[in-house]
Amino acid sequence: MIYLDDINFNEIIIHKIGNKYENEGIQFSKTPFHIKDDITDLLIHYFFTPFKHREFYHFTHSDDIKFNEIYNYALNIFEDPTSIFNYSQKIAKLLYEASNNANIKKGELYLVYFKDCIIEGEMVDAIGIFKSENKDTYLKIYADSGSFGLEPDFGININKLDKGCLIFNTLKESGYLVLAIDNLNKNKEAMYWMNEFLNIKRKKDEYYKTEVAMKISKSFIEEIIPENPEITKSDQAEYLRNSVNYFKDNENFNSYKFENEVFKSPELIESFREFTTAYEKDSGDKIGSNFEIANDAVKRKMKDMKSTIQLDKNFKISILNNSELIKKGYDRMLKMHYYTLYYKEER
Repeated sequence: MIYLDDINFNEIIIHKIGNKYENEGIQFSKTPFHIKDDITDLLIHYFFTPFKHREFYHFTHSDDIKFNEIYNYALNIFEDPTSIFNYSQKIAKLLYEASNNANIKKGELYLVYFKDCIIEGEMVDAIGIFKSENKDTYLKIYADSGSFGLEPDFGININKLDKGCLIFNTLKESGYLVLAIDNLNKNKEAMYWMNEFLNIKRKKDEYYKTEVAMKISKSFIEEIIPENPEITKSDQAEYLRNSVNYFKDNENFNSYKFENEVFKSPELIESFREFTTAYEKDSGDKIGSNFEIANDAVKRKMKDMKSTIQLDKNFKISILNNSELIKKGYDRMLKMHYYTLYYKEER
């Protein structure tokens, strides 16, 4: 997704951001830090590795995008990259104002101007905005009179970026192409990084639509289908497998074709349509009836759509194919349910 072979950056701006709720203030750097060659690869790993998926966002605003402050700062920085240090202080102040919650940790804010990033096949510059909040404890070995000793040290784990945002200089009119993560604050009240600070929303592209369509299908199969007493767990597992296979085997999503291949019966199809309509109304995630399927989204969501039957705390049956080879029964003497599995060879 992001190709870094030709990426170029030579300085980083670091400010320390406190918690406004605790009146901790901001400590501004007086000058940028010029990066030495021996840490360039470490910084690339730290800043870019967390962005593994094509979950693109764009800047937005309830009135007009021109009122989104980060969008405007990015606009000016792209026009004059030498202005990034001046705008870094404005960005730091904006983040501090958004940090008005007791749950928000103080930390370091990093701003970097990256040249020659390749994103979605296009070479563009990018602005990186990152924040580290947690510090890890390390053991450091030191020499002592011909022997060696250990002492604790504290620092940033380059495998754990806490918060990050990459703004790519493309699609300016629609709010730029943005990647963003917040690996710490999952609860709604502390989602200040995405909402109050950046004010971004997911781009409703093919990746997004594929993700939502698979989520709707999974929710229907797991929440609504079990309400029908005539449908067994093995039947439910087959519907889930059919759904996954549809997304794996097709290049385009067609709602009519999907419904008939996965659910087949008119009653289930009608129930699925009603569920989809209600889901889209409640969530605002309208995906339409036709779109191109994003294979990388399918691969990611497949992990959450396994056809598995859990039997008490003793057994777990994973159905990979041919659910007709598993039959459910009931032993009246033992007063217990059972499954019969048919197979040709044991591996």
